[in-house]
Amino acid sequence: MLDAQIKQQLTEHFKNIKSPVELRVALDSSSKSNELNSLAQDLALLSPHISVAENYDINARRPSLQVRSQQTNTEINFAGVPMGHEFTSLILALLHSGGHDTKLAGDELAVIKEIDKPLNFEVYVSLSCQTCPQVVQALNVLAASNANIIATMIDGALFQQEVEERNIMAVPSVYLNGELFSQGAIGLADILKKLDSNSAQKTKEKLNKKAPFDVLVVGGGPAGASAAVYAARKGLNTGVVAERFGGQVADTMSIENFISVKETEGPKLVAQLEQHVKQYDVDVMDSNRVTNIERNEYLDIELENGAKLQAKSVVISTGARWRNVNVPGEQEYKGRGVAYCPHCDGPLFKGKPVAVIGGGNSGIEAAIDLANIVEHVTVLEFASELKADQVLIDKAKSLPNIVIHTDAQTTEIIGDKNKVNALKYLDRITGEEQLISVSGIFVQIGLVPNSEWLSNSDINLNKFGEIEIDNKGSTNMQGVFAAGDVTTTPFKQIVIAMGSGATASLGAFEYLIREEGASAAA
Repeated sequence: MLDAQIKQQLTEHFKNIKSPVELRVALDSSSKSNELNSLAQDLALLSPHISVAENYDINARRPSLQVRSQQTNTEINFAGVPMGHEFTSLILALLHSGGHDTKLAGDELAVIKEIDKPLNFEVYVSLSCQTCPQVVQALNVLAASNANIIATMIDGALFQQEVEERNIMAVPSVYLNGELFSQGAIGLADILKKLDSNSAQKTKEKLNKKAPFDVLVVGGGPAGASAAVYAARKGLNTGVVAERFGGQVADTMSIENFISVKETEGPKLVAQLEQHVKQYDVDVMDSNRVTNIERNEYLDIELENGAKLQAKSVVISTGARWRNVNVPGEQEYKGRGVAYCPHCDGPLFKGKPVAVIGGGNSGIEAAIDLANIVEHVTVLEFASELKADQVLIDKAKSLPNIVIHTDAQTTEIIGDKNKVNALKYLDRITGEEQLISVSGIFVQIGLVPNSEWLSNSDINLNKFGEIEIDNKGSTNMQGVFAAGDVTTTPFKQIVIAMGSGATASLGAFEYLIREEGASAAA
C-alpha cells in the first residue's frame, strides 16, 4: 500500500509517538476494505506503539478506521480510505493520539478541555478537495484533546447514499450531533467560536490589548506572507490579521508556473508559506475579518468582532474571490448544486450531468477534470470565442462528453427548492432561450477583489474595486500600502503577488524610516 520512501519518512515521524495507539478497522468484502486493511497493517509495522484490531464494529459505515488512544480513550474516525489529500490528516491523527504535541495555543486548549458534553462531528469530504483537510485536521485536534469529542471523516464519493440522504452537494460539510454545523472552509478558531459563546468576547479583549505594530499585514495569502517575512526580517514588530491564512491559494489544485518549483499544490504551498512566516516573530491573528481602516494618531484597523488594532504602517493584501454570475437562483442554490471548486465538489456529481460557466483557462480546465467523473459537461461562454489556451481547448474538444456553447448568456439557475436541476441560457446569436437539465453548475468566470470593506475609507479604488497603488505599493493614504490580487497590479499570479508583497513591505519600511527621521528632526 505504501512505498518504501514514504515508509521510511513515516518511521522517522512516528518516533514522536509516546503512547499506544490502536487502529480499529471495520471491513466488508469490497476492494476499498482491502486497501484500508493493507494501509492499517503497513502503518502498524512502522511503530511499536501502533497496533491493529481487525473486524471491529465501529459503526454502520464500512470500510472505516478508528484511531484510538489507549491512554486517553480519544477517538478519531475515517470512513473510507484516507489517502490523497487526507493522508496527512490520518498521520497527524496518529501522532496526536499518540501524545505528540498538537501545538495548540494555551487559550485554545483551555477552551477545548472545558467541553464536558458529547460532541459527535461528522465531516463529508472529497479526497480531491484541497480545503477539506484543514477542516478534518481541526476537528481531529479537538477529538485528540478531549475524549468527549468524536470526529469522523466521511468520503462522500464512497458513501453516496448518505450524501443523497443528507442532500450534500458541497464539501466540506460538517455535522454536529446530526445537525448541519458548517459548510466550506472553517478553521479551529471559528469552530471554537461557534462552540463557546464567550469566545468572541475573549478574542476581542485579547486583540484590544496588543501594542501598535510597526507593520500590520491585512490578508494571509502569498502577498501577505511575503510582506510579513520582509517586514520581520527588517526587525519590525509585524502582525498578520486574516480570515484564513493562505487565502485562495488553499483552494488551488495544481500549480505549475511557480518559478523554480516544477509542480506543487495549493495546500502544500500554503503550509510552506505559514511555516516560513512563523520562523520569524510574526503575530498571526487568524479567523479575523477587517471591516475598516482610518488614519488617526496611528492607523486604526477595526475588526468585525469589535476589536481595534493599531499600526504605524499597513500592507493590505486581501486578495480576490470567485466572481458570481448574479442571476436568479445562484444565491439560493449555493452549496446545493451551485459550486465554485470543481476539484472539491466534482466527485459529489459522479455520473450526473453538469454545466461549467466560463470559457477561460479555469473554466476549460474544470470541464476537462469533471469529464472524468460526471456523465456530461456543458460549457457556456458569453463571448464569441473561448478565452482559454489553445492546448486546453483542443483537449476539451477531444473529449466526447464535453459540449461547448459560445455566445451563451446564463439567465437563470433552476431547482426544486432543495437542489439544482436545470439552467437557462440565452443564445446571443438567435435570441432563443435554451433550457438544459443539470445536477450541478460550476462557476468559473474570473475574480473580484476583496475590497468592499474599504468602501467607506479614504483609500482610492478603481472602477473594478481594485486598490490603486504606485510602483512602491503605496496607496493614497499615508502609511498604507497594498499588494497582490486586490490591487491594480495587472496580472493575478502567485509569483507576482509574492513580489508585490515584498515591494509593499519594503515601501512600508522606507516610509517608517522617513517618518522616524522626520519626527527626530522635529
